[in-house]
Amino acid sequence: MAPDILDGCGELLARYDLLVCDLWGVVHDGVNAHEAACDALLRFRRGGGTVVLLSNAPMPSHVTARFIERIGVPRDAYDRLVTSGDLTLAVLAEKGVRRVHHIGPDGRDDALFASIERVAFTEAEAIVCSGLEDDVNETAEHYRERLVPALARGMTLVCANPDLAVEVGGVAYPCAGAIAALYEAMGGRVVWCGKPHPPAYVAALAAGEAARGRPVDRTRVLGIGDALRTDVAGAGRAGIDALMIASGLHREEIWTDGVLDPVKARSVVAGSGLPCRAVSAWLSW
Repeated sequence: MAPDILDGCGELLARYDLLVCDLWGVVHDGVNAHEAACDALLRFRRGGGTVVLLSNAPMPSHVTARFIERIGVPRDAYDRLVTSGDLTLAVLAEKGVRRVHHIGPDGRDDALFASIERVAFTEAEAIVCSGLEDDVNETAEHYRERLVPALARGMTLVCANPDLAVEVGGVAYPCAGAIAALYEAMGGRVVWCGKPHPPAYVAALAAGEAARGRPVDRTRVLGIGDALRTDVAGAGRAGIDALMIASGLHREEIWTDGVLDPVKARSVVAGSGLPCRAVSAWLSW
């Protein structure tokens, strides 16, 4: 079924009890909060709904919470926050991994390693990839030679951000998911900590049910995001409806002359083969 094209999302949102909402590309652009999106979430919660923000950020949720507050996302706009950083730490704890080799930028992701020791490759029990060391000048291919010895040792790569790319102020930068996808294509074992993989939605739905204090019917849950590969696909795998926000990663594919093109939007969604309830230019009421 072709997705509805919405001018505003309020009528659709009101049909649900729980929103599992992406952050980057929907609620903020990495620099500033989207006021209309925050307003929509605030209205939804005032109407009795519950909002779980589900982010592929490779940071623990308490760090991400401070970041989004600084850029203007009101704390009252959501009930719970689940991040890929949380999921990564849970995976490492479950597997008893304490010593990891880190692939990622210096300094930016330090909070992820507060309780985990970063060591040289030869001493590591696993690799944790949180991003590229230089996401301005590098691509995943820059890491192929570094991954060959890991493959030979049979090392697991834990991907702390499954996104392939992210937009910051309108500029796209490659993410950890690009390196993880390369390693997997080389034959390496990857543990994906985030969307679209089922454990991320298990965690988000559990957080939503905890916030509401009761189980939530999956037909009353809506996933919201700007990426077909992660947000829409992940919602489908979790058995919940999806609302795609078209102002993010797919903007160039489905906008014409600065506005959402309904024909292009439906074509792109149809080409993905993914179920999608609706498409909106922005998250707004």
